Amino acid sequence: MTIREEMEQREHTILTKYAAFSDQSVGRKRPEEPCDIRPVYQRDRDRILHCRAFRRLKNKTQVFLTPKGDHYRTRMSHTLEVSQNARTIAKALRLNEDLAEAIALGHDLGHTPFGHAGEFMLNRLCEGGFRHNVQSVRIVEKLEKHGKGLNLTWEVRDGILNHQMSSMPATLEGKIVRLSDKIAYINHDVDDAIRARILSEESIPAQFREVLGTSVRMRLNTLIHNIVTNSMGKDDILMSQEVADAMQGLRQYMFEHLYHNQAAKGEENKAKELLERLFYYYMKYPQQMPKQYTDMIAAGAKQDRTVCDYIAGMTDQYAIEKFNDYFVPVQWQR
Repeated sequence: MTIREEMEQREHTILTKYAAFSDQSVGRKRPEEPCDIRPVYQRDRDRILHCRAFRRLKNKTQVFLTPKGDHYRTRMSHTLEVSQNARTIAKALRLNEDLAEAIALGHDLGHTPFGHAGEFMLNRLCEGGFRHNVQSVRIVEKLEKHGKGLNLTWEVRDGILNHQMSSMPATLEGKIVRLSDKIAYINHDVDDAIRARILSEESIPAQFREVLGTSVRMRLNTLIHNIVTNSMGKDDILMSQEVADAMQGLRQYMFEHLYHNQAAKGEENKAKELLERLFYYYMKYPQQMPKQYTDMIAAGAKQDRTVCDYIAGMTDQYAIEKFNDYFVPVQWQR
């Protein structure tokens, strides 16, 4: 018996009957020989962690565009916080921690440079629209490894695709990530906004602080404990109505006072114009893109979708660099 098989057997002993067991996965699009050490979801986690799209997250906007401070969140630090929340909840509920971690690490791979401002612009420019959750799946299925993709299991791809609140994953582990994402960004965005002096702890409405807590640490503790308490032994991931309402209220407060705040988002129009200029430039000069993308067009892929693939993969700084290369004159010198 291999180490992997021993670990799969252990899952059936330790995990609840509602867990997604590794040896019962729907499987991959392309059949593979199983690893002798790692169950399938652990293997998926490792593939995501080592892929190029994951590494680029460290230089992509979370809320503050290309922040100068060392302690503001990026898309990568957000992803790691989602992963930690998801692992904590999954472990407490005796669900599959490897699956929750894999989904969490992959859920934002498709985010654009400049955060949701970039997503808004590509959605406007690309025929058929652009959504970062769909792009995340496209990355792991088609774009990584020079077009081969990562060949992840169905459960991980389902969790990545359906991590937004408008969708519902098929597994409890996916549902955990769906809530963990919301918990993470609400709380760390409050923390970053306080650091930037856009908000203060006291400015958060009292009705939300009374239910959730009076600090980021207390709110995280309340939300995670509430999910664990209300979901224990159930075939669903749940929150109490009082806490769910308070979290939704705090989220709405954040939209009104941070996500639409000009002090934090005032540069977004520039970012949108920058990406729009890059889009039309590559539509006119596709040969300026790397060979992987020109090969896709030559093989019959739609040019606008391929251009969006390339731009969406850029970091904030790389997008600015390419814009400067194409549109900003360089001072002549002998």
